[in-house]
Amino acid sequence: MTVFKLSSKELQEGLHNGEFKIADLTNEAFARIENLDNDVQAFLALNKEKATEQAAQMDQVPFEERGPLFGLPIGVKDNIVTEGLETTCASKILEGFIPIYDATVVKKLREAGMVTVGKLNMDEFAMGSSNENSAYKTTKNPWNLNAVPGGSSGASAASVAAGEVPFSLGSDTGGSIRQPASYCGVVGMKPTYGRVSRFGLVAFASSLDQIGPITRNVYDNALLLEAIAGVDPNDSTSADVPVPNYVAKLDGDIKGLRIAVPKEYLGEGVKEEVKNSVLQALEVLKGLGATVDEVSLPHSKYALAAYYILSSSEASSNLSRFDGIRYGFRAEGVKNLMELYKETRAQGFGDEVKRRIMLGTYSLSAGTYDAYYKKAQQARTLIKQDYDKVFENYDVIIGPTAPTAAFEIGANIDDPMTMYANDILTIPINLAGVPAISIPCGFDNGLPLGLQIIGKHFDEETIYRTAHAYEQATEFHKQTPQLWEGK
Repeated sequence: MTVFKLSSKELQEGLHNGEFKIADLTNEAFARIENLDNDVQAFLALNKEKATEQAAQMDQVPFEERGPLFGLPIGVKDNIVTEGLETTCASKILEGFIPIYDATVVKKLREAGMVTVGKLNMDEFAMGSSNENSAYKTTKNPWNLNAVPGGSSGASAASVAAGEVPFSLGSDTGGSIRQPASYCGVVGMKPTYGRVSRFGLVAFASSLDQIGPITRNVYDNALLLEAIAGVDPNDSTSADVPVPNYVAKLDGDIKGLRIAVPKEYLGEGVKEEVKNSVLQALEVLKGLGATVDEVSLPHSKYALAAYYILSSSEASSNLSRFDGIRYGFRAEGVKNLMELYKETRAQGFGDEVKRRIMLGTYSLSAGTYDAYYKKAQQARTLIKQDYDKVFENYDVIIGPTAPTAAFEIGANIDDPMTMYANDILTIPINLAGVPAISIPCGFDNGLPLGLQIIGKHFDEETIYRTAHAYEQATEFHKQTPQLWEGK
């Protein structure tokens, strides 16, 4: 059995008792990647030499100087820049790009003493719901290698689900942490917008993007968020709000917790097995002393359309920096500057990225700005107001993370609208800027299902308390895919 079946607390106890060293944990991560990653296809770049060296040095640090995450391995999504380690956003246009600085979250991981094992595959520039849009490889779901792991942080979730690493970082623009966490049966948190610095996160849609943790249990997730959260002078959108000690409140007590269940989240398009698993989860929470009421978020139906207009508009602006001049891929045999721009982007960007750039550019153009972009911003305001109104009377909102379990690889790749609809339950949360977590709550034909718990702005504490209470009352988080035991 791999030691990664243990929680962070148990891993630290093992280190303290001399059962293993930090170097052993790092070697275990690379051994599991070597054993499993031909099947899972999660990693794009490995940091083996530096990580092994770092682990050996860290073993010399006295135990009293170590924090709760010290010496534990982590994988980082490939749109988070890492000094000296290739960062491509899973795009041909950034092939060979070696950053000269670390993202703020990577710096914070280093300060916490975590060991970065490597960079994780993703949908190109975080645009996708299945990990099939990567320019390099298609990551598989460890529970069923014929199924997608979700996207865009599919490999971040798959690497944790397969036990290649006990922790990973993903990014969430419209559900890209929570939906893969649901599909892969792990815990994924999208913090409040501004809770975690975006400095060093390659931008997709700047008003929606947020970095967050993916782990196997709620306690570890709370620890990791605490380590990466906080205001950053390098990011003007990071919020100067105190970061609580999240794990201190994980006592299993949710008596009197007021839960709202939006009728729209259990409506048309949500599979029966998903509805049933959520309803059963609500019964568990009721049994722990919570109250549950049905509510309405009437403007949720506009979320999908508003999101794709707004995110694509921001992407068309953000991705204009990739021009073949300063870094990354450059087209050969061009005759002039304009041709260089055109050919570099035509050859460097994948189909989904081009589709969204064109949609965004169209939405921002003079003749259509009012009809599309402005209307989408107005819809966003109404969606946010829906959440504000519900949170006047309730502590958390609960529903499914995704309308179905993971679908087969190739099933939806030629149908963008069906693919976009996979994020229908997660997108409104990004538009409102509130935090939300996905935790395992059941299975459908052997594939995991996720429960989504949504909270008030900067109230991740209540989300974690609710998620932890449910987790302690159930066994879903203890189950692992057959692949887990290796080959």
